[in-house]
Amino acid sequence: MTNPSSVDERDAGLAAQYEAYPYPERNPQDETRRLLIGSPSHLREIEYWVFGAQRPRSQALRVLIAGCGTGDAAIMLATQLARGTRQAEVVCVDRSTKALSIAQARAQTRKLENIRFVQGSLTELESLELGLFDYIDCCGVLHHLPDPVATLQTLERHLAPMGGMGLMVYAPYGRTGVYMLQDALEKLAPITQSPEARLDTARRIMRTLPATAWLRQNGNFGDHLSGGDAGLYDLLLNPRDRSYTITDFLTLLDQAGLEPTALMEPARYDPTLFLPDPRLRAHITPLPWQTQAAIAEDLTGNMATHVAYVVRKNAKPRKPNPLDPNAVPIMREIPGAELAKQMTPDNMLPFHFGTLVVPVPLPPQARGILPLIDGERTVGDLADILAARGVNASKFNHVWRESFDILERLNRVLLRAPA
Repeated sequence: MTNPSSVDERDAGLAAQYEAYPYPERNPQDETRRLLIGSPSHLREIEYWVFGAQRPRSQALRVLIAGCGTGDAAIMLATQLARGTRQAEVVCVDRSTKALSIAQARAQTRKLENIRFVQGSLTELESLELGLFDYIDCCGVLHHLPDPVATLQTLERHLAPMGGMGLMVYAPYGRTGVYMLQDALEKLAPITQSPEARLDTARRIMRTLPATAWLRQNGNFGDHLSGGDAGLYDLLLNPRDRSYTITDFLTLLDQAGLEPTALMEPARYDPTLFLPDPRLRAHITPLPWQTQAAIAEDLTGNMATHVAYVVRKNAKPRKPNPLDPNAVPIMREIPGAELAKQMTPDNMLPFHFGTLVVPVPLPPQARGILPLIDGERTVGDLADILAARGVNASKFNHVWRESFDILERLNRVLLRAPA
């Protein structure tokens, strides 16, 4: 049983941490020259993985960023919505006044008018009376809370009908070395010390960390190397840092009445992608997808986080038909021509799953189709262009279906939501 005083002590330590070292470390003036892009909460991902490319873009979108920190997800999504002149409200909640002030300054630099900030704790979300949201982002937060299940259940109650969430939690194997050092620092720099004193101890350890320390061998993240004081503190000194295997994460979702529409990227959780042995593939393919995902995590060893889009149980949107002539394919971020250039002469696409690079086979014709995807041409338009190049309708359907299925699972080609 958890000691209540220990819970209070850790919560006090967390509050002190994020006031002293808001995370991630951000300079609002950087917004004048770059936009940080990631998952979850990329607008095109939300429209496809949460709403199944069914929700009209003209329909207003109400968003909650639950635990916004210094604002990466909030700024990305609010900017994407503003660029598309979309009707939207992005509500950012965090209990750290310092973190909120940085996020707010970033929004002001970008002159975003579709975003507002609310100081408050997610454990007391009901008292804020914020109403319902079409989409909720809770990225890098649940694993620091005293009762993740209760908080996730509260967030579920704030979802509008047919709404969904984007979540991220830490994973254990890709963070090998982190928890060993956290244990050492718990002894050398207990949470009863000031954040400044604890950080000083961590810095001293990192300067002379033994060559055999597992953290030195782990290239899956770099907060302790390039994330400044906030990055080092959050990685090694956070007073409460859980990690979840994919099985643990799916159990957490189930307890909150949620289920995933996609794990990011879906192909990452398919062990047959990086196990070429035919007998192994034949053994794996009939297994439940949850078991396959666990095998992928066990074998690759480099998953430092799990990112998922989720909806209420039994509320998954029906996936759109990529062969519908009126469907409009859209590149998630990298232009199709650029992706085609990455294909090797033997029609492989070297794909980076973190530090693991896997050659993914594509149909040869994908090299010619990808540059045609501009977010405006329909599948019918693509078929017509390929027909002029001598590819008949039957062949096109076969090639396009195979290409789309692969690139969708890599989260590179999606379908656009209707106007």
